[in-house]
Parts: sequence; structure tokens; C-alpha cells
Amino acid sequence: MKAVVKTQFQLPGQVSLYTGKVRDVYSLSSGYLVMVATDRISAFDVVLPEGIPCKGQVLNQLAAQFLDLTADILPNWKVAVPDPMVTIGWRCEPYKVEMVVRGYLAGHAWREYKSGKRSLCGVTLPEGLRENEKLPHPIITPTTKAAEGHDEDISKEEIIARGIVPADEYEQLERYTLALFQRGTEIAARKGLILVDTKYEFGKKDGRIILMDEIHTPDSSRYFYAEGYEERLEKGEHQKQLSKEFVREWLMAGGFQGREGEKVPEMTPEVVTGITDRYIELYQKLSDTPFERAECEDIPARIEANILKFLQNR
Repeated sequence: MKAVVKTQFQLPGQVSLYTGKVRDVYSLSSGYLVMVATDRISAFDVVLPEGIPCKGQVLNQLAAQFLDLTADILPNWKVAVPDPMVTIGWRCEPYKVEMVVRGYLAGHAWREYKSGKRSLCGVTLPEGLRENEKLPHPIITPTTKAAEGHDEDISKEEIIARGIVPADEYEQLERYTLALFQRGTEIAARKGLILVDTKYEFGKKDGRIILMDEIHTPDSSRYFYAEGYEERLEKGEHQKQLSKEFVREWLMAGGFQGREGEKVPEMTPEVVTGITDRYIELYQKLSDTPFERAECEDIPARIEANILKFLQNR
């Protein structure tokens, strides 16, 4: 299977095309957003040179399922999934923060803690925590949403003081974030997984707060296997996990953390295939439906045809 790393459609009523790190987002005059989950992969805010076959399909289909499983908590942007790699939904006015929520001390939070910091985004962390240890309670560590480059940690107090989000709306975003994380935690537990941390993006449409983008996918979330978690924690061993963190670890082992002058290690066919397999593994663990590769000779043509079919029937 070939990876789809770029699309360049001309859709009816197209107003703009935004190319993100992973998604191609088409804005239409009807108010729809057409979001194509490509097979691009990013880490340390850098798009890596090789695409990962099936990755876009995994992300798109998982996100659609989780949006449906959380729609009782708050409304979301999704209208339809006309193609395995496409979600069509409503364009919203996005909040300029990402709500990152952590139940365990891992990844970026651990690296900050290990460096000696005991406050993360204004949240005080207790002494004596170990890598991957469960926190006393889930914490919210928001980041700014950078159009380019790195997102930056920011505190609740700063967000409100700078007028990025009004105080009452931010309080509601916090409540939604914790409720979504609790639901994701429960779903993961039924699958023998631990939802370690994740992020949510919100916007407003017609005065209502709307859940946007993807949720609970391996690009936006970190999962540990529950079986053996305690033993590995006690021994100080790496946790067995299903997330994009394994890509970051591979890059770090090759001397790359997104800093100037660093070079991405060679992404051999074996490396690419291995990453595809890990994404499919996560899908199989999290989804109630088996993963079926949507293979065809010309995937971009299939995507475009399915989008046009949906739009013509609206």
C-alpha cells in the first residue's frame, strides 16, 4: 500500500485548504469542513519524511468511533465519514488552547519533572513521583495552539489573564475535559488498556461549545497495557504502550528531538512497516470492529469521489 501524504482537491464551494502536520482541511462555503487524515506522521512538531500506510485510516476511523461514544457529554463537529480517511463536519471558531489532560506522569510531563520542575502549567506536582506513576488525580496542563512550530505550556491563570478564553468558558472546558477523559479511561479499561494522557480541542458554533478534531487516537493519546503495568513500574522498566511515543523514542535513540541541526534517522521500509503495524495494533485493541485495509489502486481518487458523492447528496 502506498502512503497518501498530500491531497490537492478542488471541491465545490471550496473556500480554502489548510495543510496541517497530519491533516488536509478543506473549508467550504456551506459551513462544512472536509478533514482528510493523510498518512503523514509528525513528532516533536516536525513532519517526518516518510508517510505511514494505513495511519490516516486508523486515526480517522478511531476518532469517529470515539466522537460517537462521547456525544452524550457534549456535541461534536462530526457530520459524516464518507471515506475511511475523511470526516466531514461543521466549521467552528476554535479556542486557541489545547486541553491536555494527564492521569500518569509520562512523556513531556516526566521529562519536565525529571529536570527538577515541580510545577507544570501552574499545577503543583508532589515530590517522589516515578516515571509512569499514576497521579493522585488527573491534571489539566493546557498548551497554546501554535500555527507553526512548537505548542507552549500555559497555565489556566495565564489563559484567563491574557483573555485567550473567558473565565466562565474555561471552567466549562475543564469540566468537559475531565468528563471526556473519564469516559476514555473507562473504555480503555474494558480493552485492557490504561489511558495515560490525551488532548482535546474545542470550538464554538452558534454560541455552543463543540468538541473538535480527533479524540483518543494514538496521535493525540498515550496508552499503556494494564497487564504487567504494576510490575514494570516497580522494576523501573519501560511500560508496554500503544501510542506515538514509540516513534518519539525511536527518534530520540537516533539523536533527533526536533532541535535545529538534528537529522531524522533513516526511515527504512522496515521502520515504516513496523509503525504501520503498531497503529493497526492500537486500532484492534481499542475498536469493537476489526481493521480492514481500504486498499485500492488510486486512494486519492477514491477519497475525492467519496467526498463529492456526499456533497452532491446534501
